[in-house]
Amino acid sequence: MNGLQNIKNVYFLGIGGIGMSALARYFKFSGRNVAGYDRTQTVLTDKLQAEGIDVHFEDDIRNIPSNWDPAETMAVYTPALPDEHKELAWFMEKPIALFKRAKVLGLISNEKNGIAVAGTHGKTTVSTMVAHTLNNTAIGCGAFLGGISKNFGSNLLLPKNGSPWIVVEADEFDRSFLHLKPQLALITSVDADHLDIYGNKEKVVESFEKFISQIKPGGKLVIKKGIDFNAVGKTQAQIFSYSIKEGADFATVNLRLNTDGGFYQFDLKTPGGTIANCKLNYPGLVNVENAVGASALAFLAGANPNEIKAGLENYQGVVRRFDLRFKNEKYVYIDDYAHHPEELKAVISSVKALYPKRKVTGIFQPHLYSRTKDFSREFAASLDMLDSAIIIPLYPAREEPMKGVSSEIIFKQMNLANKHLAGKEEALEMLQNNENDIVLTMGAGDIDRMTNDIVEILKNKS
Repeated sequence: MNGLQNIKNVYFLGIGGIGMSALARYFKFSGRNVAGYDRTQTVLTDKLQAEGIDVHFEDDIRNIPSNWDPAETMAVYTPALPDEHKELAWFMEKPIALFKRAKVLGLISNEKNGIAVAGTHGKTTVSTMVAHTLNNTAIGCGAFLGGISKNFGSNLLLPKNGSPWIVVEADEFDRSFLHLKPQLALITSVDADHLDIYGNKEKVVESFEKFISQIKPGGKLVIKKGIDFNAVGKTQAQIFSYSIKEGADFATVNLRLNTDGGFYQFDLKTPGGTIANCKLNYPGLVNVENAVGASALAFLAGANPNEIKAGLENYQGVVRRFDLRFKNEKYVYIDDYAHHPEELKAVISSVKALYPKRKVTGIFQPHLYSRTKDFSREFAASLDMLDSAIIIPLYPAREEPMKGVSSEIIFKQMNLANKHLAGKEEALEMLQNNENDIVLTMGAGDIDRMTNDIVEILKNKS
């Protein structure tokens, strides 16, 4: 299949995933019949059902629509599904087009001028910032995001009529981003991750090299200055650098923190001149760095200085990305998706820079047995930056248990004196009974189900 023109029905296996749900919404809005399966009912699946999409939670082929013409039907699946999945096996035996999510995203985005944001962390924030900025210009854009934008309340932004641009996250998991052929690309980081897929960092780097070789003729590549990745000779794209510090093509100048408002101000250096007095109302030093990268992409896509400046100032963030859930004179609570040691280091550093005289209590849920095993020492070092830490049980996601691997292997390697290994309920009790100042939850599993309880605890304690 070279296109999607003849497709009238789309079935999703794993429809509740953040990337899958964006595709499901796209096809629903474009007039297709959409249905799908997911293992767990969530807020996302509830919203899909409210939008008229048929979602079920039992792996049973009887739930697959029987009146769809196979020649007009496509099934989309996530690689996180287990091999023994009954519905997936059924589609594999039928004369129905069956693709991974990444392939379908490529089919959609490669027909336009893709803006692909890659990197082992920071993708969601940067891509959402770019989409928000371009969406408020005459150029416009569409976007498939890995999180819920607070500016437009969705992980999908339908393109304005005639807009050539579409913003996507270029996910390195399962080498998914190799289906993309963007016009503009950005790399935030190339750290070792997903070693269950790649085996070692060298293979991760090779995959990123292949990705940038696929940038369209005349395209441009933006890379964070100082990362361990050399793009020279690996792509025909024009290469630019970005940094929170000076000395890059796109960089902040005269960066300062407004301690009263909690926001950062800076001048933004670009190849076209300096954009003076930029303001990022969204907190966190790590987000200033993300904003520079996003501004670089918006600039290269044609946004003018005033549009870039307005995009930064009006950016409201992404759910679960440095997400300020509660704040009063006594307590602050921030929730973040961080699930890699470098991400933990970035978010903890940003919180401490924002509140330098206050104590930070972090609750962390490790994600995946393989990642926990591969990076237990690095996780421990990052968590040692906290003033107190609570480590809750590991979230396995798609993986089967590994002997000897649990949250405890991180806990044992931590040097922090005030550390605790606890279940979710016990962790909530500790917040209730102990004096806290800044509370930070981190993890990519189901730790977000604790957030409402934590907000209520802090409200009641106030």
